[in-house]
Amino acid sequence: MPSLLIADDHPLFRAALRQAAMEAVAEADIREAGSLDAVLAALDADPGIDLVLLDLHMPGNHGLAGLAAIRAQHPGVAVVVVSANDDPRVVRRALDHGAAGYLPKSSGLDELRDAIRAVLACEQWLPGSLRAAVARTQSESGDADLAARLASLSPQQFRVLTLVAQGLLNKQIADRLDVQERTVKAHLSAIFERLHVRNRTQASVVLRELELADPARQLAS
Repeated sequence: MPSLLIADDHPLFRAALRQAAMEAVAEADIREAGSLDAVLAALDADPGIDLVLLDLHMPGNHGLAGLAAIRAQHPGVAVVVVSANDDPRVVRRALDHGAAGYLPKSSGLDELRDAIRAVLACEQWLPGSLRAAVARTQSESGDADLAARLASLSPQQFRVLTLVAQGLLNKQIADRLDVQERTVKAHLSAIFERLHVRNRTQASVVLRELELADPARQLAS
């Protein structure tokens, strides 16, 4: 029985995704999360989850960083990005960072069902309206190299990188992760080497490169 996690902070859209998932896969085990922290906690508790439907802009997630975190810490989980942003360049970046599919929030129920079925069948999925434009942007994307460097980090190293980007000091990171401070320093050395950076500031910039503007907030302003 497939297990799906719907990750979105809007209850009405979660309900629409739940309905599509129920129609796409009979007897699917469907769970919900309203923040990136809740998503990662759910995956830690049950690494057997097959598919995450991930909103790009929810509490704790500001663009592609959440996707990168899931791929680093739970590489066996398929992720379909769900977003109001249908810019082909953003779609290309999401695919480069390991998304198995991309689903605009304007999609109808038929496309929602098709996307879920395709990804659970180990296929990549894009809506027909975006495929040609995304293919044209492939050579313009510089994210493949960045994605490869981030993917070289261990799950714990990625957690350390995330906390460094939040401005935490080594002792604070050690307390948060319940490890020795020397362990944090060892992780940082490995992070610097694998990301090809020299210091904490440069490492933080690498992660911030994954941030994206929220189209909903841009419209509101």
